Amino acid sequence: MNTKVILIATTIFLFAGISKMFGQMQSRYLVEDMYTADPSVHIFDGKIFVYPSHDIHTEGVDGAMGGHYNMKDYHVFSMENINGKVKDHGVVLSLDDIPWAGRQLWAPDCAEKDGKYYFYFPAKDKNDIFRIGVATGDSPEGPFVPQPAPIIRSYSIDPAVFKDDDGKYYMYFGGLRGGQLQRYRNNKALECGEEPSGDKDALYPKIAAMSDDMLQFAEEPHDVVILDKQGRPFKGSDHQHRFFEGVWLHKYQGKYYLSYSTGNTHNLCYATGDSPYGPFTYQGILMSPVHGWTTHNSIAEIDGKWYIFYHDTKQSGKNYLRNIKVREFEYNEDGSIDTIDGMD
Repeated sequence: MNTKVILIATTIFLFAGISKMFGQMQSRYLVEDMYTADPSVHIFDGKIFVYPSHDIHTEGVDGAMGGHYNMKDYHVFSMENINGKVKDHGVVLSLDDIPWAGRQLWAPDCAEKDGKYYFYFPAKDKNDIFRIGVATGDSPEGPFVPQPAPIIRSYSIDPAVFKDDDGKYYMYFGGLRGGQLQRYRNNKALECGEEPSGDKDALYPKIAAMSDDMLQFAEEPHDVVILDKQGRPFKGSDHQHRFFEGVWLHKYQGKYYLSYSTGNTHNLCYATGDSPYGPFTYQGILMSPVHGWTTHNSIAEIDGKWYIFYHDTKQSGKNYLRNIKVREFEYNEDGSIDTIDGMD
């Protein structure tokens, strides 16, 4: 190949890379007049709906167990399109509305079935134990009326509900440290549960199929097994790869993609599998660390393009005061995803 041909080929390659980079939507803050985090995105009634937690200033600071994330209500936001104006539908559920809850309304999600909307949320009960509750509404924008008690057999945090192509619904949940997942084994509470360390197998997120009425689990929760590419479970000491919190499931070209946060290493990783139950094989880092502590994502296809919703602390500089963001990403031909720059 002569020099001229090489130069032309190199120019085409560079132009394609630049076009891909600038053709994608760069990160955009969705809400800047209040602090929001942990966004769950869904397309309902032809609109984009985002269900985040609502960060507030707090006097109590507990970096290890999350006491400074002392949220007291939820807002819902919507957009007509991905570049459209964001509408705040106001408070759709407050701590005072929930009979069983004591404090800390953390990351929520929402699902639709037969024209009814189900808003899932974690909260600490009167004994300071995280449970997962559900509230119902007739509109994706709320308001939502909570059930009088949390979901039976629920524990920990970060509910994310996935509807499969066959119409079945599954809830994924779990988070370590402040999320209390380390207090449980085989769905049973321990006296002194600890996060595995060293060469002990890491803990997994949980999955449970939902009941027909969407108000309870239809089964005992199962482990969502995440393995390395050699088929081995990650160890508790492997903070670069093992699960910590913030699980989300989406589907692309028949494959199930599980994304999750690693916690103190601040990676957002992804793994793929052939069933909602897994096992899932680790594929790589979906997003590098953001400004702040850990991140919490959701993913959706909108008008033929793929978007990741997440948060960072760039605007406040405080780990407990976050702002939700969105940006476009693309899949490679083999279904892999290049690492997204979380600092963008």
